Amino acid sequence: QVQLVESGGGFVHPGGSLRLSCAVSGDAFNTYIMRWYRQPPGKQREFVAAMFDGGRANYAEAVKARFTVSGDNAKNIVYLQMNSLKPEDTAVYYCNTDRGGNNYWGQGTQVTVSS
Repeated sequence: QVQLVESGGGFVHPGGSLRLSCAVSGDAFNTYIMRWYRQPPGKQREFVAAMFDGGRANYAEAVKARFTVSGDNAKNIVYLQMNSLKPEDTAVYYCNTDRGGNNYWGQGTQVTVSS
């Protein structure tokens, strides 16, 4: 059973930065695809970023060049570094992965960007 626990959300002014963490238990993250999604208020959940085996990553157009996904193998944690934050980045951010045909989600962490 895989468990994902996000942390690091909070309130930040436009242009600020936050680093989200996704602590993975029950399996090592580095042999699977790890994804970040977000759900803005009143909208559907949307893809943000994915990290593949070997560290290769891809990003949604809206966050490309501002967000970076990375991982710490020793700690089994996946990070989402978010820079140059905008009000439209306000959302609940979720960590996600698949294992053995099951889809796993964390509980989410709230990010609010406002002046």
